[in-house]
Amino acid sequence: MADRTPRDNPGHHPSAAAAGRTGTSRIALVDVNSFYVSCERVFDPRLAGVPVVVLSNNDGCVVARSNEAKALGVPLGEPWFKIAAQARGWGLIQRSSNYELYGDLSARAMELMGRFAAWQEVYSIDESFLGLSGSPRELQEQGTAIRTAMALHTGLPVCVGIAPTKTLAKFANRVAKQNPAMAGVCNLDLMPDAHIDHIMSRVPVTGIWGIAGRLGKRLNAIGVFTIADLRAADPVLMRRKFSVLMQRTILELRGIPCIELETERADKRQMIFSRSFSTPVTTLEGMHQVMSLYAQSAAIRLSRANQLAKSMTVFAGTSPFHHTASSFPSVALRLAAPTADPLVLTRAAVGALDGPFIEGAPYARAGVMLTDLSPAGYQPQFDAFVSVHERRNIGALLGQVTDRYGATSIGLGRAGISAPADWTMSRRYSSPRYTTEWDELAIVRAG
Repeated sequence: MADRTPRDNPGHHPSAAAAGRTGTSRIALVDVNSFYVSCERVFDPRLAGVPVVVLSNNDGCVVARSNEAKALGVPLGEPWFKIAAQARGWGLIQRSSNYELYGDLSARAMELMGRFAAWQEVYSIDESFLGLSGSPRELQEQGTAIRTAMALHTGLPVCVGIAPTKTLAKFANRVAKQNPAMAGVCNLDLMPDAHIDHIMSRVPVTGIWGIAGRLGKRLNAIGVFTIADLRAADPVLMRRKFSVLMQRTILELRGIPCIELETERADKRQMIFSRSFSTPVTTLEGMHQVMSLYAQSAAIRLSRANQLAKSMTVFAGTSPFHHTASSFPSVALRLAAPTADPLVLTRAAVGALDGPFIEGAPYARAGVMLTDLSPAGYQPQFDAFVSVHERRNIGALLGQVTDRYGATSIGLGRAGISAPADWTMSRRYSSPRYTTEWDELAIVRAG
């Protein structure tokens, strides 16, 4: 029988595994399973094997679920008040979002993952792309070693997907999660082509990286229902109908790397510090306090990223569900010079909403967005535009103090409060910050 190559048959394409099986460089996607819930379980073994949910800011909605909670039918995004009454009967345990704990465990996990790789791209708080090399069997062993090290040194369970491209690595990670027999590691190079084809023909097209619900509906409308359908589509035609990103996804599904390592991810173009309030802020003085805290928190983030901001947008908003008239003031302003000075940013933020702020309106959230960012020291500044606080690195100092002594330990002006204000985020079911606060360290007692 004649060999039918892609040139002989335009509808044929190399399988995901065969596309680069002879090579030694591969991409691994390491993803922490149910990250928020897993972080809660690290220091509280009583949560293992029981249904657990993690709630959003102010304990509003379910943002993370254990597999046991999913089995109960608890939807993602479900308001907590709707299921609170049934929780005890289900044996369901709730936790407030403990971002300090999650952030610290994420940093530890990413550092540990990076030890195994030639290169690393931290994709999100719980995911990282790694560059690995070796034979298919060696890559499988590396994936198992990563899982073992993560469990031993962080207590976090992970799954590893290994493939020639980022998109296929994400797909392999999904396969590893949904097939317990794989023991958490899926290397597509070790899977038969027919097996990969069968799985792709059964997974909806929205199950692939970068294809969300609305885009999935558009693809369904032209007869693309599964990942296999998308892989078989004409990449040039799909680029015309959709975008170059769609073309890249199709090529990546065929084992052709098209999505490069994002080394510039740390070079952010904007920085946002925004929170909702546990109780409404109704006075201008209260909003001044909010903006002082938020602007100084944003300044700390700028200092940590070694960046300066040239523009600022300050915004607030009432709840769309409140019976009073809605108010969504927003003010954009240019700063005199690029800066990370917390005093300059605080003064700008505090004064920005004075005009459009409506006294007595129940504001439910507010935020500060810094844009037009540039690396600190990238361009020389005239001394007249460099504040004394910036020369003394006050932003970095604030960050160091709050890291060591807590968020309310220091602040400038109205942000120098000794106790959290009544509008600050409510976290009634929060676990201790075991790894970042001395007075919340876990206590171990010998039996």
